[in-house]
Amino acid sequence: MHTKEEKIAAFTRALEVMDALRDGCPWNHAQTNESLRPLTIEEVYELSDAVLEGNSKALCKEVGDLALHVLFYAKVAEEKGEYDIADVLSGMCEKMIFRHPHVFGDASGRPMTAEEVAKAWELRKKKERSGKTILEGVPKSCEPVQKAWILQDKASAVGFDWESPADVWPKVDEEIAEAKEAVGIQVRKAPGRSGSSEVSQAHAEEEFGDAMFALVNAARLYGVDPSVALAKACDKFQRRFTYMETEAAARGLDLGKMSLAEMDAIWDEGKAKSL
Repeated sequence: MHTKEEKIAAFTRALEVMDALRDGCPWNHAQTNESLRPLTIEEVYELSDAVLEGNSKALCKEVGDLALHVLFYAKVAEEKGEYDIADVLSGMCEKMIFRHPHVFGDASGRPMTAEEVAKAWELRKKKERSGKTILEGVPKSCEPVQKAWILQDKASAVGFDWESPADVWPKVDEEIAEAKEAVGIQVRKAPGRSGSSEVSQAHAEEEFGDAMFALVNAARLYGVDPSVALAKACDKFQRRFTYMETEAAARGLDLGKMSLAEMDAIWDEGKAKSL
């Protein structure tokens, strides 16, 4: 590992490289916050892939790519006279110090548990935002599954949560039943409830959304990252479907002309091979 002096030298070099790119490369010079935004989102997803793969070499590269974007935004702002990388880093340090009194100075001197730290973090963030609500800072463009998790986690940090993970399941069952009802599937209703079997697209979307939100909440309560879980489910489906497709072709079969039962038989073969 490198010394602090070597790290500072590397950071200085990164600033110099960014300056040179901005001055000497037409493409880099033409970039704006707006043009960088979709590229930054792509880099975040690539970083996420490297984390999930557990590939430290790839992770190092992707962290570097994301760091480049941080420098890029700061450089664009510096040219506009708005702020520079020193303001970015100073602001980050001050925020972290403010939100971690248990590390940088807590009058009580009492050690805090991880749960207390999380709750204190959200409360201090609310104070820091000068009257803004706790959920106001959740990114509007955040991927929906992750956004649901973030909203629930922030609400939980101030005590708005189920008393135990098991308590969430009746709510999950209720929301799934309402989603079924919304698309015309008759379900057993609780006493006193009534409903129509008429299918409304807007109502169906609302109920499916509620059901998925409840399931994300259940995942959170059991320490499961719903985005990671869904990504793994997608990968598994892709592996098994690809096996079914390639195996059917190898047997001279046309996937588009096969019956569902025939496809299921090959699907089960792939499943048996732990694909």
